[in-house]
This record gives sequence, structure tokens and C-alpha cells, in this order.
Amino acid sequence: MFTRNQILLAASILLALMAKLVFATEAASEKTAPRDIEFTADCDQTKQRYVMLLPEAFSDQKPHSLLIALHGHGSDRWQFIKNQRGECKAARDIAQKYQMIYVSPDYRARTSWMGPQAEADLVQIIHDLKSKYQITNIFLCGGSMGGSSSLTFAAIHPELINGVAAMNPTANHLEYDQFQPAIQASFGGTKQEIPEEYKKRSAEYWPEKLSMPVSIAVGGQDRLVPPDSARRLSKVLKQINDNVLLIDRPQQGHATSYEDSLSILEFMIQRASQKKNE
Repeated sequence: MFTRNQILLAASILLALMAKLVFATEAASEKTAPRDIEFTADCDQTKQRYVMLLPEAFSDQKPHSLLIALHGHGSDRWQFIKNQRGECKAARDIAQKYQMIYVSPDYRARTSWMGPQAEADLVQIIHDLKSKYQITNIFLCGGSMGGSSSLTFAAIHPELINGVAAMNPTANHLEYDQFQPAIQASFGGTKQEIPEEYKKRSAEYWPEKLSMPVSIAVGGQDRLVPPDSARRLSKVLKQINDNVLLIDRPQQGHATSYEDSLSILEFMIQRASQKKNE
């Protein structure tokens, strides 16, 4: 038989252990919760935002890769943080699998298309994160406008990106004819007024700059962002870059499945790792 004092002691120990467990769980949950971060853009002094998720095993004393996910037209930084569509869930799952720092920026939010200001914001975010954390590889992904913008940014700043995965992108802004008012506002004019700006942001014209692993998923029935320019880019890239993957679903529309999204993200990461070890 236990004495009353022994029972009280055991109960107090149990309560202390439970409190410690609850504290540890809350601390871990807080650590991996989305952080909505505001910063002042260097290019125009406006307030801009991005969301960051840290991996469960994050330590600022250890190196981590960075995965940046770019949202589609009409969305904002929360799309790749909360949305359950295949592209978004796959990106989050890959970031957790490889214990990556995961960032989803507004990059001038709903109608960006990676114009000059969005580009400047993303360069600033990358430099800021590299100054705070031990970042190894930097990967870029996105869907639709985000996929197009991923290719654009990687072609303009290949020195900053170790791999790119684009889902349902356009690679040619000179021929693309959707969302023109938004693109004109982002780029600073029409393609007739500033054709060089549209060419600069069209990855198809700069395949030699895409020397990092590149993976692309397109749908043959996509009418919103037709796949032809991405197909052409992939064909050229395969002649000059061994690390290229195109998943082309002839019967699919403007979406990439969870499985295909995982495939192109895995390809990008694995090939980047192999390239680094060569």
C-alpha cells in the first residue's frame, strides 16, 4: 500500500511531466507556425510581406535549403501556405521532407507576373534570409503566374537559384495574350511600347542562363496558360542541360496534380544535389 505522501508525490511528478510535455508541444507548434513577415522594399520604400515556415528540425546553427513558392494570378502569399490544391500541398510536403525553410512571398501580390518591383523584392528577400540563416541551396517553384515568374526570375538571376520547378507556366511574354492589363501594369507598359522588357522576362529567349536543374509540368488542354512556349523551352534546354524534366499531360488542363508536383520538385532537388557533388 502506498502512503498518502507517496501518492501526492507521484501525482505532483506526473503533473510536472504533463506540463513539460504540453510546453514542449506548444513550443514546437509555435516554432513551425506560419510567420507573416513585413519588410520595407528597398526599391520603392513600400511595405511588403512574405510568409515563412520553418521545418520541425530547424536550427539556426545548422544549414538548411530554402524553397520559395510563388502564388498564381489572383492569389497572394497565403496560397502556397494554406491551399490544399496539388501544387501547394506538394510544395509544403517537400519542404518538410527535406527540412527546408519554406517561404511564400506576395511579390507584389495578386497581379505580379514578376515585374521589376516583384523581382527586386525577391532579390531582397533572398539576401535578407541568407544573412540570417545558414542557407545552402535555394529552390524556386510556383504554379501558373507563379510558374511563369519562377522561370523569369531564374533566367534573370541564375546566380541566386539552384533549381526551379514550374507548373503550368508561360515562357514567352511576347506571345502570351492573357491578363494583359495586369502584366502591362507590372512590366511598365505594353509589349509594343517596351518589347525588350517583355523579352527580358521571357525565359524562352534565355535558355543558356537556365543552367540549374529545371522541371516543368504542363497540360495539353490548358487554355489559360497554353503549354507551347514551355514545351519549346524544355526542348531547347534538353540540348544544353542534362538536368531537365518535362511532364506533359495531353488531356490535362490548367492544373498540376499532387503526384506530378511532387515529381518535378523531387527531380529539381535530387539533380541539384547530384550537381553539387560532381
